[in-house]
Amino acid sequence: MYSHKTAKNFAFWQAMSPSDAVSHAFRAHAAYDDPAMFITLRDEADCLADAKRLEAEGPAGKPLFGLPFAVKDNIDVAGLPTTAACPDARYVPTVSAFAVARLEAAGAICIGKSNLDQFATGLVGVRSPYGVPRNSIRQDLIPGGSSSGSAVAVGAGIAAFSLGTDTAGSGRIPAGLNGIVGLKPSLGMLSATGMMPACRTLDTISIFAARTADAARAASVAQAYDAADFMSRQLPDAGVSAPGKSFTVGVPRRDQRQFFGDAAAQAAYEADLETLAALGGEIEEIDFEPFHAVARLLYEGPWVAERFHAVRTLIESKPSALHPVTHKIISGASKISAVDTFDAIYKLSDMKRQVAPVIERLDCFAVPTLPAAYTVAEVEADPVQLNSNLGTYTNFVNLLDMAGISVPVGTRSDGLPSSLTLIGPAGSDAFLAGVGQRLESGVIEANEIASRPGEILICVVGAHLSGMPLNHELTSRKARLVAATRTAPDYALHALSGTVPPKPGLARVKPGNGVSIEVEVWALDAAGFGSFVDGVPAPLGIGTVRLEDGTQVNGFIAEGIAIEDATDISSFGSWRRYIASRS
Repeated sequence: MYSHKTAKNFAFWQAMSPSDAVSHAFRAHAAYDDPAMFITLRDEADCLADAKRLEAEGPAGKPLFGLPFAVKDNIDVAGLPTTAACPDARYVPTVSAFAVARLEAAGAICIGKSNLDQFATGLVGVRSPYGVPRNSIRQDLIPGGSSSGSAVAVGAGIAAFSLGTDTAGSGRIPAGLNGIVGLKPSLGMLSATGMMPACRTLDTISIFAARTADAARAASVAQAYDAADFMSRQLPDAGVSAPGKSFTVGVPRRDQRQFFGDAAAQAAYEADLETLAALGGEIEEIDFEPFHAVARLLYEGPWVAERFHAVRTLIESKPSALHPVTHKIISGASKISAVDTFDAIYKLSDMKRQVAPVIERLDCFAVPTLPAAYTVAEVEADPVQLNSNLGTYTNFVNLLDMAGISVPVGTRSDGLPSSLTLIGPAGSDAFLAGVGQRLESGVIEANEIASRPGEILICVVGAHLSGMPLNHELTSRKARLVAATRTAPDYALHALSGTVPPKPGLARVKPGNGVSIEVEVWALDAAGFGSFVDGVPAPLGIGTVRLEDGTQVNGFIAEGIAIEDATDISSFGSWRRYIASRS
């Protein structure tokens, strides 16, 4: 997997106190020195006050405890201006957006409002009067849009995660250009209440993070039905679901793949598909022209009129307030009639019926996130066509009511990250995240975590881990190490009091309130398993532990009474990391 030099995962941030995490975020921002990243940056003192309040309350029930995050400036945060990168559209909301409020209630700390392509119109990240955020990998490259500042904040290690929006790819293109994960939820999974719309019927809040599991965790916290949002609907829970040993993947036929002369992008895509195939993806080339045709509808059809509707008052009263390119695109809606609109709706309905059998037959699609990587200079010289090129594999997704996630996979010949976007039908978010996580780990964990005839598996989390004080209780019974892996993100880890040697207690918590904990899976014969379990002292016991790939095995769990006065160390994500911190 491509390794970003500066982006930091949740484990990094939650190894610190909330106050230290906030201080680190502001130091990282000062060191990065990019005035175009944020339109409004909060005062560090105010963020530290939030952190101190969280520390006083404690981490219980706060799965995002102390995580600094950025919010795209077309999403409301109470007390901070919302501009959508247009000074004349500025207002100060008194209430945070529905999704933002849920994230803050879970312990996340907003550090500021990030820059964007004005009114979320564009995939390039250069259409803002507040400047062009600097790409976190190579400064001459565009940051990607429209969620430019949000992606750069994560890529530069300034935020643990960030919120963007995605109508035509704005939650995926910036992720690909900055070497991070971009999760575009199913439409209606995250409430749009408090989000300034671009195209109300196609918009969704999106999430950027360093790792797939982190983005999925933030999505699971933000997810909730909102009766005030007409697009909101009940969908399967966000998170990570194991894809199984093999799964079918649709990809464009070779003669239909478009890279616009970027040979490095083409070679990287082919290499990434080989990686996906090695990890269980059964690759099937399909006729992709119907999907390209749907993509062309987005800007060639009447949906641009939805953008006009969102800014109608301003564009009619003061057209000079808009960025020139933004004005050119949105004002084109004046030529669209009601008849044109219905023609396009009928055409899209026919196209949906045409591609439905393919979508139903396959488990997912894998397309290049970026058909080509462009510099700021190239986009400024040809702003409309290059922007259109970038939407080749993104524009059709929301029109077809599909979910998507962009995941960095490998490295191109020029050193830039290569990225696959995994796409599936509405509600497949957790499955897509599971495939993305497998691409990150490079391991088919479901194959590894299996017993041989006569063996019984046991999952250990603390003093029985390799190299820890009680590991000999396994090795003396000729136990076999099967896998070093993690639990599903549904657990809390506590340091128990009064145990010798020190031991942790693992406890299952409500979905969205837990973390993924490092564990090892060992295999013993029946006699060895029986004698081992017989020696497990209270308040520990053996129950069922669910692993991140969906496998369920026997494992150590703690009695509820034991963790009442124990220290919650879930933020470390690992007993080894906790022990190391004490040393």
